[in-house]
Amino acid sequence: MPKVSMSTDLQASADDVWRMIGQFNALPDWHPAVESSELKKEGQERVLSLAGGGKIIERLEKLSENEREYSYSIKDSPLPVKNYNATIKVKDGKDGCTVEWSSDFEAVGGDTDAMKAIEGIYQSGLDNLRKMFGG
Repeated sequence: MPKVSMSTDLQASADDVWRMIGQFNALPDWHPAVESSELKKEGQERVLSLAGGGKIIERLEKLSENEREYSYSIKDSPLPVKNYNATIKVKDGKDGCTVEWSSDFEAVGGDTDAMKAIEGIYQSGLDNLRKMFGG
């Protein structure tokens, strides 16, 4: 089962970054590939509308404000993955904080293509956070 784990250090407090990215519906606020997010099923699902078209339906699996992390799964997506589970976490750092984004999944059509797709999504989001918060 392929796994992807990426992180970035930011020059901002973990609490400030968590306020930006920690809400399950906040992806459009910081990820350039997500145009909008609509909560469904009492906030337990989000429907992401992607820049350039396409939708992803994700389910919130766990949210911990104290640990500044949430986990989610993909229910439906054009991505070449299935049984996708991911966690976004913000940790205190020496001169700011670290954002960690990790997942495991089954690849559809080959591990390399699936891993490249997920890595590209994570990199785009983490790069934008560095622009927003410094890093």
